[in-house]
Amino acid sequence: MDGSEELDLEVAEQVIMRWESTSASTFSPDSALLFSASGVRRAEAERYLRAVDRIRLSTKDSPIAVNSPRRLSSGSATSSAAPTPVSALQTAMARLEDEFRHILVTRSLDIEIDSLIDLGSLSINNSSVSGELFPGNEDQATEEESEPERSRSPTPVPVTESVSEPASEPSSSSLPVPEVQREPLPRSVSPPERECKPEALATRVPALVSVSESTPTSDPKSEGSTSSSLSQRNRYLSMRSIKQIDLFPPDAIEDLRNIASRMIASGYWRECMQVYGSARKPSVDHNLRRLGIEKLSIGDVQRLSWETLASKVGRWIRSARAAIRIILASERRLCEMIFDEEGLDEAPFAEAVKGAALQVLGFAEANSIGRRSPEKLFKMLDMYECLSDLMPDISAIFNSKSTEPIRQQAEEILLRLGDAARGILSEFENAVIKETSKSPVPGGTIHPLTRYVMNYLMVIPDYTETLAKLITSRPSYRLAGSEEPITIDDDFPQPKAQDPIAYHVVWIIFVLHRSLDIKTGGYKDVALSHLFVMNNIHYIVHKVKDTEELQEMVGEKYLQKLALAYTNAAISYERATWLPILRCLRDEGLHVTGGFSSSVSKSTLRERFRSFNASFEEAHRLQSMWQVPDTQLKEELRMSIGEKLLPAYRSFLGRFRQHIETGKHPELLIKYSVEDLEEAILDFFEGTQPPSILNRRRSH
Repeated sequence: MDGSEELDLEVAEQVIMRWESTSASTFSPDSALLFSASGVRRAEAERYLRAVDRIRLSTKDSPIAVNSPRRLSSGSATSSAAPTPVSALQTAMARLEDEFRHILVTRSLDIEIDSLIDLGSLSINNSSVSGELFPGNEDQATEEESEPERSRSPTPVPVTESVSEPASEPSSSSLPVPEVQREPLPRSVSPPERECKPEALATRVPALVSVSESTPTSDPKSEGSTSSSLSQRNRYLSMRSIKQIDLFPPDAIEDLRNIASRMIASGYWRECMQVYGSARKPSVDHNLRRLGIEKLSIGDVQRLSWETLASKVGRWIRSARAAIRIILASERRLCEMIFDEEGLDEAPFAEAVKGAALQVLGFAEANSIGRRSPEKLFKMLDMYECLSDLMPDISAIFNSKSTEPIRQQAEEILLRLGDAARGILSEFENAVIKETSKSPVPGGTIHPLTRYVMNYLMVIPDYTETLAKLITSRPSYRLAGSEEPITIDDDFPQPKAQDPIAYHVVWIIFVLHRSLDIKTGGYKDVALSHLFVMNNIHYIVHKVKDTEELQEMVGEKYLQKLALAYTNAAISYERATWLPILRCLRDEGLHVTGGFSSSVSKSTLRERFRSFNASFEEAHRLQSMWQVPDTQLKEELRMSIGEKLLPAYRSFLGRFRQHIETGKHPELLIKYSVEDLEEAILDFFEGTQPPSILNRRRSH
C-alpha cells in the first residue's frame, strides 16, 4: 500500500476508536449515539460509515471478518494501544448493532388501530389511498367496490377520515452505500428469540402508502439503493386488498438500511437478524393486542360461553383482516426496505412476525377443532369466509421458504374450518332427526324446535356460495335408530334447486315435519294435536316464503305439499271439535210420529240444548287458552268456526225456540244468543283464561 492508503486506513481506525472513547466517557447513552432523530450528527454518522467501508475493504480477505458472527467486546477493543483493522471493524460492528437496536426501538411510528380495523376489510379505493396499480395490472385499474358487510356480520368500527398524505420513499443517499461485494448468505436464517420490552409508541396517524409508491421508477439511478428493494416488493404486492402503512419515518429507514448493509457485508448478518427480530417482535405483538387479538389456548377458547365466543369471533374477523393486510404486510415491506439484498428479507421478517401470525391463526384453529354444536355453524362459516378471503393475501405476504410454515398452517386451518362446518351441519341434521320427545308445548303453539330449525335455515341463503363449495354431496337420508336410508319415492320432496345444499335444506324440513308428527302423540286432546300441527307447518311455510332464496331451494311443489298439510290439520281440528257440537243442533231424533201427525220431543230438545251449552262452554274454556300465534291464521280459523256454527245455531233457535219458551225456566236452556256465541268465538286461541260468557253479558 502507498502512504495515502496507510493514512486513510489509520484515519478510519481513529474515527472508529474515537467514538468508543466518547461512549466510555459520557454519562448519557443518547449523547453517545450517532444516529439520532434530531439528525445533528448526520455528517459524523456519514463519516463513521465511510470509515467502516474503508476498514472493510482492508479486511476483506481476513478469515476472522468473513462470515464470522463473533466480535470483540468494546472493552477489549479499546484496551489495545494499536488497534488492528480487524479489531476496529469488530468494535464498529458492536456500535452499529447498538445503533440499529436503538433506532428500531425508539423511532417506530404509532398506529391508529381503530382506523386499521376498517381498512383491513376495504379495497384500496375505499381506504383513501390513491395511486396507479402495479405494472402489468393496468387492465385491473377499475376497482370494484368491496362487498358490504352482511347484516349478520358485526358492525365495523368507523374509519377515521383524517389520514395524512402518503410518505415518500427514503432518498437514496444522505448516507453512502458500501462499495464492496457482499458475501452470499444462507437463504433461511432463524436466529434465536430475544426478549425485548415493547417500545413506547407516539400518538399520530401513520401515512398510508399507496400501491404506486411500491413500484420502481423508470430510472434506477434516481432511486439509488432503494430501487432493488422496490423491485423485490413487486413480487408480492399484487393483491389490491393489501394496504401498507409507514412503520418508521423515511430517515430512520435510511439509517437502518445503511447500518444493516454494513453489518451484513462484514459478516455480521446473524447479529443483525437477531437484533431486528428481538426489536420488532414486541412491537408486532403489541399492535395485535391493540387490535384485540388475544393469546388464547385451545382450552381457553373451548371454555368460553357461547355469547362470549360469538362476540370474539366477530372481533377476530375484523382484527385478522387488519393484522394480515396491514400490520403484517407493512412489516414485510419494512424488511424489504431495510434488507434489500435478494433473499435477505425473509429471515428477519419471519423472526419478527412468525409468532404474531400464528397467534392470529390460532383463534380460528381453536374453533375449528372445538365441539361441533349446531349454533356454531354460522360463526364457523364467517371465519371460513374471512380466512378464505385472506388466503391470497397470506400467500402474497408469506411467500418465502422461511415463512412457508405460516402459509401452510393457514391452509390447514382453512381446511379444518370447512370440515368443521360440514360436521356441524351434519350434527344439526342428526339433532333434528333424534328430537323425538313427546313432551307437548302448552296450547298447541309453535314448538321451540320448529322456531330454532326454521330460523337456522333462514340464515343458510346468506352463505349459499360458501356452502356450495363445502357441501358437495346429498344427505344420507337415514332416520334415527336406522342404519338404512329411507326409500326415496315420488312423495319425497325434491328441491327445485339441484345443489346439494338445497337437498340438505329440504331434508331438514322433512325430518322436522316428521318429528312434529311424532310429538302430536303427547297431546291427549285430538283437536289440540291437530292445532299443533297446523300452527307448526304454517310457520314452516311462511318462514320459507319470507326468504326468496330459501323458497327457491325448497321449490313450489314441496311448499304446496306443506300448505296442504296445515290445511288438512285445520280441517281435522274443526272436525274433532265442532262436529260433536254441531250434532247437538241437528233435527234427527227430535220428531216423534204418532197417528197422522208428528210432534217435537220436548225432553229430547231440552237435552239437546243442555248438551250444546255444555259442549260450547267447555270448548270456550279450553280453546281460549290454546294458541294460534299467527294473527291472520287465527282470524281465518275463527271465521271458519263462525261460518259453520252461527248459521246452524241461528236456524236451530228459529225452529225450536217456541217449544222451549212455552216451558218452565227457558233461560236455563236458551242461555246464549247468536251474538253471544259470536263474541265468545273471539276469545278462542288467545292463550288466556277468558271470563264466562254469562258474566261478560252481565257486565255489558
